[in-house]
Amino acid sequence: MGFDIRFQVLTLPGNPYSEYRSQVRRVEELGFDIAAVPDHFCDWANPPAAWLECWTLLAALAVETSTIRLASNVAQIPLRHPGVLAHQAITVDQVSGGRLELGLGAGLAIDPGTEMIGLENWSNVERAARFGEYIELVGLLLSQEVTTYDGRYYQACDAVMNPSSLQSPRVPVVAAALGPRMMSHAARWADTWNTMSFDPDFNAQIDELGARAQAMDELCSAVGRDPAALRRSANLFDARARAEGGRLRYYDDDDLFERLVRGLVAAGFTDIGLYYPSDPGQIPSFEHLALDVIPELRH
Repeated sequence: MGFDIRFQVLTLPGNPYSEYRSQVRRVEELGFDIAAVPDHFCDWANPPAAWLECWTLLAALAVETSTIRLASNVAQIPLRHPGVLAHQAITVDQVSGGRLELGLGAGLAIDPGTEMIGLENWSNVERAARFGEYIELVGLLLSQEVTTYDGRYYQACDAVMNPSSLQSPRVPVVAAALGPRMMSHAARWADTWNTMSFDPDFNAQIDELGARAQAMDELCSAVGRDPAALRRSANLFDARARAEGGRLRYYDDDDLFERLVRGLVAAGFTDIGLYYPSDPGQIPSFEHLALDVIPELRH
């Protein structure tokens, strides 16, 4: 397909809205392609911390920005019926002028928000089974005026979506997947596959993600899809950051950053996901990479 390389920035919604809005506007000014918002009931790693809601933020950011694409990274399927989520997504797509990417994930079994609001904490096996139906039904709702669906877990009966997606053929769907079963759902139903590695060794991360990308080629072929027709997104996660006060090693080392990006691109990834610095001292480095390094890497 020859997709262009895109760079996404995940901004954690733990600041007052005025500060959060300024962060996203700056991400847009710096030329990034996508601003992403996580979706949890609370900060799952620190529940008492401040935390703003994903879809309310995306709607607000649709008005506060003009060019950058907006994404949920990723919407947790336990929190909403697929019909409600599709309606939210279409609304944000309309408000933003067609700039939404709908990221979906199965959710975390260790997320404390599940117990906080009385949701059933599904097993990982059930999460994956539900996700297959969920992403299929959401894709139908985003692309059809009227949808009927009768699955084991989810149903829709003459569900009307008016207006529909502003983008054609519909809002792009991003599926977060690490293991084979979730990856097979991504291969079948998603426009973009999103994944990541939690290995603290960056060299091991690139190897792991490269192997996973090869496995995705096989899964696409198994469902009759051209592997080149699927965008591939990887989040650059630093497993040591929390223990080091939030500092991300790849913002302190241009050579490391370039090596990681080039390794992912060589493995077939088209979208590179970064994290907005939680350490204010790294913002100059983050902006330097955006202005001086990433433009060269795009080529």
